[in-house]
Amino acid sequence: QVQLVESGGGLVQAGGSLRLSCAASGRTYAMGWFRQAPGKEREFVAAISLSGSSTDYADSVKGRFTISRDNAKNTMYLQMNSLKPEDTAVYYCAAHPSTLLVARRGYDYWGQGTQVTVSS
Repeated sequence: QVQLVESGGGLVQAGGSLRLSCAASGRTYAMGWFRQAPGKEREFVAAISLSGSSTDYADSVKGRFTISRDNAKNTMYLQMNSLKPEDTAVYYCAAHPSTLLVARRGYDYWGQGTQVTVSS
């Protein structure tokens, strides 16, 4: 069983930056970040392989967000730069049950979410 705890959300002005963290307990494989804005479905943001050598990003965040992980600390990060009001959402970290590679679906373990609000 994997437990995930996100932190680092908050209120920031457009153009600003935030770094989200996801602390995991238990063995993790591929991991990812997702987000859900009010009235919208949860969407993929970024994913990272077990080794950290492969990453994948949604087009909407490519070039602005960077996903990384520190396996020694069992922690994943999402550095978010040049934030826009449309990035406002609850951000969730997720852990895949088996794959070592990047994945956009098939996640079984989810954190409780952290709110990110970007003001214009």
